[in-house]
Amino acid sequence: MAGKRVLVVDDDPDIRELLFTALEDEGFECVPAANGQEALAAMRTFHPDVIVLDLMMPVMDGWQFVKELRAREEDIPLVLLSAARDLKVHAKTLAAAEVIEKPFDLSELLPKIARVASAA
Repeated sequence: MAGKRVLVVDDDPDIRELLFTALEDEGFECVPAANGQEALAAMRTFHPDVIVLDLMMPVMDGWQFVKELRAREEDIPLVLLSAARDLKVHAKTLAAAEVIEKPFDLSELLPKIARVASAA
């Protein structure tokens, strides 16, 4: 997946670190953000092919982030990674390309991110 760019938005530093390392090992260029506000700031200079997004975060949650993203007319595929209840319903509402429930298995998550990135 060389050259594909992933923005990882999650308030859990351990998850951000794990995904950053795993995605870089797979050849992705990766930028982590702790919440939606940080993610929007990062997108001023980093233009991702895929956004891996948690929904429940402080400062700016995933729902507000997607609202801001759509207001900017950004059409970047989302992979929801969350422990939120009714995750499949939220995925449909937010038009997410893929969904993974927390706790997650990295061997299940990485191929989903790769599939979405290759289609982007």
